[in-house]
This record gives sequence, structure tokens and C-alpha cells, in this order.
Amino acid sequence: MYIVATPIGNLEDMTFRAVRILKEADLIAAEDTRHSRRLLNHFGIAGHLTSYFDHNKSLKGEYLLERLRDGAHVALISDAGTPCISDPGYQLVRDAVAAGIAVVPIPGASAAVTALSASGLPTDSFTFAGFLPSKQGKRREKLAQLRDEGRVVIYYEAPHRLPAALADLLEVCGGAADRGGPGADQTLRGVCPGERDGGAGEFCSSGGKGGNRAPCRSGGGGRRTGGFG
Repeated sequence: MYIVATPIGNLEDMTFRAVRILKEADLIAAEDTRHSRRLLNHFGIAGHLTSYFDHNKSLKGEYLLERLRDGAHVALISDAGTPCISDPGYQLVRDAVAAGIAVVPIPGASAAVTALSASGLPTDSFTFAGFLPSKQGKRREKLAQLRDEGRVVIYYEAPHRLPAALADLLEVCGGAADRGGPGADQTLRGVCPGERDGGAGEFCSSGGKGGNRAPCRSGGGGRRTGGFG
């Protein structure tokens, strides 16, 4: 089984190896087959697609494991970035490893590391906290849990929830500098994929104290995810 990273905004970030593996795969498991089909069409990949996402992971996971046991080459992709990072792909990998099936990662884009590399924040050590809860109470609770973390903290958030998430971030963590944490001057920096001119694009922003209050935005109502730290 191959874990294949895909672009997080710019199609030119697709690697030659990823294209080859997807062309050679007997089956490609994807979060959203309609979204992934556009990606495959762009690179002339005519592979067979099947869906694998949170709501069908148990049933479809068994099917994929059966195909793997039969000797099929299965490639796992996500809507954007590296699979298994804050998505149900890790459960399929866990079960494949337990079944003695070889799992091969095909490196590529990752929103968290990409965001960190352009943030200007310390990169020697950081904490990745995944997606923030959609409900405000739970979201503030999770932010408070890592409020005094001395390392850079990276969260994932959906574009349409960013304004509310950033407001909570400033409310909960804005005074963290006084307690030894990163503080508000280091919270609003990051990168995220977005929509530009009707196609996949990039959006990158850095901000200091009182600076950019909405570093990521989505045009066209896309489901892509932004990272901020």
C-alpha cells in the first residue's frame, strides 16, 4: 500500500514519483472521488477510484485490506497534502501493518510543515494539535490546554471557521507571552491552500501584534484546510 501526498494548493507541487505510483496503482482510495478525479485528470492518470473517508472507513477499510491481501497495489490519497495526518487514513495503515502488509510513504506536501517553514517561528521543536473542535466551548477548551506550551503549536482549521477560531485564539492565548507562551504576536502566522482564478492556488500570510486577523481565506466554498500556528 502506498501513502501518496498530493498538492495543498499548487498542482506543480505534485512529485514525479507520486504521478508514477498513481498511474501504476490497481486502486486509488480517496476522500472525495470527485475532487481527486480532477487531480488525476490533470496528470493523465486513469486509475480506478474508490472512496475512503470517515463515514465509511470501517466497511471500506475491510474491502481495501482484502484487495491488498489479494496482491493489489492500493494507493491512498487525501483531498490535499499527506494522508493519515488528522484523517482516517491512519486506521487503514494501522490495520495494514497489523496484517503484515507493506506500507510505503510517497513524500510530498504537508500543510503543517509548510506553514511552519514560512512562519518565521522556531522550527527546532513544535507541537501539532490537529483540528480544532467546531463548537466554541470545546474549541476554547482545547486552546486553553496548550496555552502555556513553550513550543510552537500548529492547529488545523477549515477556512469557513477561521474568523471564529482566530477570535477564540486571541481571547484564550493572547496573553500567553506573560506566562512564557508564544503570545498573540506569534499566533497569527501560517499558510493555507485556497481558490484563485477558479483553480487551486496558494495563500500565505505572516502577521505580528495586531496584524493579520484572517491569514487564511477560502474562495469558492472549498473544503480545503488551512494551518496556523
